[in-house]
Amino acid sequence: MSVTPNVVRSTELGAPASPPLPPFTVTEEAPGIVPAARIPLGIGIVCLVLIALGLRPAIVSIGPILPDMINDFALSHTQASLLTAIPTLLMGLLALPTPWLSRRFGRDRAIIAALFLLAVATAGRAVSESTTVLFIATAAVGVGIAIAGALAPGFVKESFPSRVAMLMGIYAMALSLGSTFAASATGILTDLFGSWRVPAGAWAIPAILGVIAWLHVERRGTKSLRLKTKISSAKLPVRNRTAWFVATFFALNNVMFYSYISWIAPVYVDLGHSASSAGVILACFTLAFMSANPLFGAISRNEDRRVYLGLGAAISLTGAIWIAVAPDGFPLVAISLAAFGTGGAFTLSMTLPLDNAQTDGEATSWNAFVMTVSYLVGATGPVLVGFLRDLTGSFDMPMWVLVAVSAAMLATTPLLRPYHHRQTAKDSLIQINFEQHGEPK
Repeated sequence: MSVTPNVVRSTELGAPASPPLPPFTVTEEAPGIVPAARIPLGIGIVCLVLIALGLRPAIVSIGPILPDMINDFALSHTQASLLTAIPTLLMGLLALPTPWLSRRFGRDRAIIAALFLLAVATAGRAVSESTTVLFIATAAVGVGIAIAGALAPGFVKESFPSRVAMLMGIYAMALSLGSTFAASATGILTDLFGSWRVPAGAWAIPAILGVIAWLHVERRGTKSLRLKTKISSAKLPVRNRTAWFVATFFALNNVMFYSYISWIAPVYVDLGHSASSAGVILACFTLAFMSANPLFGAISRNEDRRVYLGLGAAISLTGAIWIAVAPDGFPLVAISLAAFGTGGAFTLSMTLPLDNAQTDGEATSWNAFVMTVSYLVGATGPVLVGFLRDLTGSFDMPMWVLVAVSAAMLATTPLLRPYHHRQTAKDSLIQINFEQHGEPK
């Protein structure tokens, strides 16, 4: 197979500005290997949904059972926050080495191994008897989520390059659907079995279903995935300003999401609600978050998504202010506003790295960079909320901190124009000057 190298005109690493590259670029000969046909769209959607359903329950299910776990393990609120902060932190730390795992072992095999680890760790956490085992299992949960979550967008970019926004919307909706099931069912199962351990372990089942689904993807795509060692590997866009703006926006969005799913149920328990009632409020958050995912993915059809990103951030800010000012005033409405805005912004945030990439290799590099920054920052959210709760004795100050985070997210939206749009305009201006004056200006 012979491939002509692409000419890249760029002043920033990781952001080619030359004419659009094909979605799959090979940089050297790969004789004897013929790419397999693309997986059919319908099958791809089903498999993508099945793995997404298993990537959030192990985190979200902690909220409704957190008071029981605090009592059983004698944890402070700061320590308890690590049960969601550790997986989020690992989602950031492992985003950078994940592309290497994909090239070394194959993307689909890495996803399968990660989902299997997630299932085992989720079950192991449910039977843990010591704080040490609890946190080790929690870390393993984070490893599984981090690897599978980092590689799934690359599958979308490679297999369905013309349907990225739609499929990422479906993927985000499935993530939220898994969260909603976990939030709503965990409290009910806890009351039914009289223990937090059964519902905590039950969320290994969706991860197992994800393993089964991705085994099918791996079988269909083995030949094409052998090309991974020959695929052009783009550098991380660390010198690209747009990449930092995207990472900042996604980081703020993650702070909002993980802080709320970790602590919104305990907030309302503190306000006098029962555990079941608080679980319903958390489920309302995840349901509203989920409903925004396909809607924002469907209405945002241009790669410049700043208008809809701003809309989502503004709705999130409205809900955050409401929760901080009057948390018991129509809480389902306030929570729904915060969740709907955060969910819409989340969907488009996941699409932003792909909007700035021209190849599967670049998509993986942009996604790894953005996830590293955003999840490392996002992991501080639950910890900060727990620390401030221990420090002040209430959730008032933490809720106002989330208002500030939401405001910062809104302020970032004007900076999110895709890099290659900006670079294309610059190249056009240079060409016009050259044609008019005989030299670039």
